[in-house]
Amino acid sequence: MPQLLLEIFSEEIPARMQQGAARDLERMVSDRLKAAGLTWEALTTYAGPRRLTLVIDGLPTATPDREEEIKGPRASAPEQALEGFLRKTGLTRDQLTERDGVLFAVLSSKGRATTDLVAETVDQVIRTFPWPKSMRWGSGTLRWVRPIKRILCLFDGKVVPFEIDGIQSDAITEGHRFLGSGELLRVSDFVDYRTQLEKNFVLLDVADRKLRILEQAKAACAARGLALVDDDGLLDEVAGLAEWPTPILGDMDLQFLALPPEVVRLSMKVHQKYFAVRDPSKEGLAPNFLVVANVEATDGGKALAAGNSRVLSARLNDARFFWDEDQKVGFDAWNAKLSGVTFHAKLGTLAERVERIAALAREIAPLVGADADEAETAARLSKADLLSGMVSEFPELQGIMGGYYARLAGHSDAIADAVRDHYKPQGPADTVPTAPVTVAVALADKLDTLVGFWFISEKPTGSKDPFALRRSALGIARILLASGYRLQLNRLLVHHGRRLAAQLLGQFTDAFPNVVKSVEAMGFNVTPNVNGGLGPVAEKARVALSSSTIDDVPPVDWEREYWTDLGLFLLDRLTVLLRDQGQRHDLVAAVFALGDDDLVRIVRRVEALAAFLATDDGANLLAGYKRASNILRAEEKKGPLPTGMVQTGLPNQPEAETTLAFAVGAARTAVETALETEDFAAAMTALARLRAPVDRFFDDVLVNSDIPAERENRLKLLGQVRDVMGQVADFGQIAG
Repeated sequence: MPQLLLEIFSEEIPARMQQGAARDLERMVSDRLKAAGLTWEALTTYAGPRRLTLVIDGLPTATPDREEEIKGPRASAPEQALEGFLRKTGLTRDQLTERDGVLFAVLSSKGRATTDLVAETVDQVIRTFPWPKSMRWGSGTLRWVRPIKRILCLFDGKVVPFEIDGIQSDAITEGHRFLGSGELLRVSDFVDYRTQLEKNFVLLDVADRKLRILEQAKAACAARGLALVDDDGLLDEVAGLAEWPTPILGDMDLQFLALPPEVVRLSMKVHQKYFAVRDPSKEGLAPNFLVVANVEATDGGKALAAGNSRVLSARLNDARFFWDEDQKVGFDAWNAKLSGVTFHAKLGTLAERVERIAALAREIAPLVGADADEAETAARLSKADLLSGMVSEFPELQGIMGGYYARLAGHSDAIADAVRDHYKPQGPADTVPTAPVTVAVALADKLDTLVGFWFISEKPTGSKDPFALRRSALGIARILLASGYRLQLNRLLVHHGRRLAAQLLGQFTDAFPNVVKSVEAMGFNVTPNVNGGLGPVAEKARVALSSSTIDDVPPVDWEREYWTDLGLFLLDRLTVLLRDQGQRHDLVAAVFALGDDDLVRIVRRVEALAAFLATDDGANLLAGYKRASNILRAEEKKGPLPTGMVQTGLPNQPEAETTLAFAVGAARTAVETALETEDFAAAMTALARLRAPVDRFFDDVLVNSDIPAERENRLKLLGQVRDVMGQVADFGQIAG
């Protein structure tokens, strides 16, 4: 069957946009062709520095004839309904078909030539393409990421004729801007197209460009006893900068290795798109770099390497200046400036945020085995490097530079590591901190972010999460699961919420109502003055809030509602994490329903529950639970369920009923004992012993007996079965 080949050739497309553009091209063309009724064997897209390419194999020469039946009103419907249906279909009354008293319209349409459809599709795609940024050029109205030079469009070896804003379709493309023959290349199909491009120094597939970069880069390094420092993100970028990538190894001044390696690598990567190089026999980087050129130089790249070395030296001299100057300034000056930097208009300055983080880190420290003084010190240093010259130049180095400067200032390794790593984990692939002081500061930083933005009602909505609150919540979950530390999150959230309220007291009117409620919960009668501020009691209330311990005052209603909502948000992120690890969503929900806020304990429950339900006992007991629950729900609709002790030894009482009553009592004791020691496997084993008695009860006993006393006793027994199992999980939320 015929092949469609489309190339949109333009000036240079930014590397960061290329792969997204390839996906958009595939989606937009596929959607339009499928909507017209076309099918095909294979569709592939390619993106490079100057071209987007699409090839479809096995495309029919025309769309199929189509016939569509539309259901209309009943034949006896009012005349107005019939007239409306006829207008919609464009038919007359005698062209309708009646079946079972209902009118139907059958609409037929002839197929269209694929070339006509392709011409329309390409025009629509180009005019509506969703580039993140686009531009107009010349006197036309067309917008594209860069000016379009030509459009190649072939179907079955022939040009599909169309014109878009003065650009006429043809069968011509171009090779490499410098290395190619300089002649226009006329092609007949995709194989010919790809072959001619490669002869003219253009690698169409980004995978081929990456492979060429890696193979030649590693070979160049190995020839001098060096090794390439892998960087997948940089590889993706440079593969989009060169049509014929040619790695060249260069040298840099040895003195720059005195800088932190992260600074050297980032200077290379961000400003110059260079790869760093290391000596496998030594620690740290080698005094070399690897640049990917878009040409094959006649001198083997010596001149290119020398020129790039001079540019890199200028960049690294700037970095060395920042490094030297920052050490002259230090933490005291940076922290003093934090009071002039707004964190958020409703949440105060960075200095106020640091105060909150320091207090919370000190509170968390004993819970995770960290020294409280070290945790507080690290927290007070954690944001200072944001005011340093190096981080102002390279924001990606926040925390990292703080760690270096903390060591140089004489702080302990635990404090310096905490400053360096407290932002971690910043994504699903990032490492998770496990050192106690780092854990305390990292948790405090993320919890303060969540509490603050929840307090001012800036919650994520849909796909929008401008303050990365989901990332903070997921980071908390990952830290706790990796370290195994046990925190009562709900209590921490309430307490830190009050700490935040103390700071905001009288400052921000939007937060005022909730602040007042927290203050009044501490026993202070707060009355706004005529200007809307707080009365003279404000300072005493502020002190009380900021110094109160977790257990001083139980949460008031608004606090319970607010921080329970945030706790559920944290648990939702844990659900996502567990699902990614292969746990069933319904099992997670069944454990969450118990209201536990200890993430480590929740995970252990889920794991034990999954193992239990994978057994025959678990599966059958779940079926028995659902049967009991259905009976109890039906009875609850009639009135309150009976409660109290289950009677045994009643006249004519079936043995199965007595057996289950004793089994439930034994299971309750065993389950409670197991849960106290958090032996969830033992709790599941105790439940497994109910399987046989429950099965026999439903086989031998009629629950809804005609004798009221028997019916009441049996409903009590089923209620106890449900209650005992409900201590382990809400089995009603489990599918099956």
